[in-house]
Amino acid sequence: MNSTVLLLLTMFVVLGKVVGERRLTFVTVEGMRQHFELGQALRKRYQGFLNDTYDRREIAVRSTDYDRTLMSAEANLAGLYPPNGSQVFNPTLEWQPIPVHTVPQFEERLLSFPIPGCPRYKILMNETEHSEKYLNVTFLYKDLITMIQERTGLKNTNIETVWSVYDTLFCEARHNMTAPDWVTPNIMDDLRKLKDFGFEIMFEVYKHQEKSRLQGGVLLGSIVNNISESALPDSNRRLKMMMLSAHDTTIVALQSSLSIFNGKQPPYASCHIFELYQEDNGSFTVAMFYRNDTRRAPYQLAVPSCDLFCPLEDFVRLTKPSIPEDWGKECMVEPPRKDKEVVIGLAVCGCLLFLLIVLLLAVLCRQRDPSNGYSQIHNEIES
Repeated sequence: MNSTVLLLLTMFVVLGKVVGERRLTFVTVEGMRQHFELGQALRKRYQGFLNDTYDRREIAVRSTDYDRTLMSAEANLAGLYPPNGSQVFNPTLEWQPIPVHTVPQFEERLLSFPIPGCPRYKILMNETEHSEKYLNVTFLYKDLITMIQERTGLKNTNIETVWSVYDTLFCEARHNMTAPDWVTPNIMDDLRKLKDFGFEIMFEVYKHQEKSRLQGGVLLGSIVNNISESALPDSNRRLKMMMLSAHDTTIVALQSSLSIFNGKQPPYASCHIFELYQEDNGSFTVAMFYRNDTRRAPYQLAVPSCDLFCPLEDFVRLTKPSIPEDWGKECMVEPPRKDKEVVIGLAVCGCLLFLLIVLLLAVLCRQRDPSNGYSQIHNEIES
């Protein structure tokens, strides 16, 4: 059974958020260890499928342009591809450099969510804040939100921003730092619920399908295209794995577009896996796995209305409603102002050119047809 594997990774980081006078760094040794172990787990899972040594033609790695995601990818690759044989360039170093590709943050339109520059999504988010579910949750936790704002000094505290407070407190606890006196187990539980609801607001609550097309559906479309290309007859692609190092919002956006999001923030070093299988009869199936617990193997997920090993044609058909056909048009993105000026300028030049041609034609016609007045004067002189 042959397979092509696509991987989507998140990172383990400590976000640089502020709680009072406290600030944490962006990357921790614990995070590096977790991603290194994830790389080792992937090596074990795909032993015999991936080459024993690193082969640049069988894996492509893409990351968002953040230190934490780039470093997470590198730590992961260190566990996945320890140097062997001729790849060992320093006997005391069990590591080799492997390229990780990225694009500048302002150009990122695939892995970082919510995708900026989408007016229609902004409209949907404004409407979401007036939805019944949003208003009910806000009312239920209004006292907690007010207290968080007073205790932390954060401005414009709401459901969408309170998750950062929970993340910081959670990371501090993981690193044995003392929490402020006001942080009780009940407060942490409520903050966790609000944090999870914050993810739902972005992608699930209110017009879920349309939000998916504008956000996670963009990444889903890229994944579906790559899987489909790998299954084409006479495909000469040697690529076996695509590794994407991104964010918790990336996994949520993707899983929401697949209608399989469990409503909980992905833990650090989570991994969503797509696997393409070629069955004995020559047909192709797609399987998905989610690793959100370092203590257990990934568990299998299924696209709604399909089997765990979903026939490729069904997978493409079932995901199509969540994939935009023209993202710019659906986002109601207006053409850049410069483009408008160019169009107007070309139109004006076209009109001027047309008038010039008409004028030249008129002059030529006049020169070919002598006026009657000239003929009459000429005859009078001859008489």
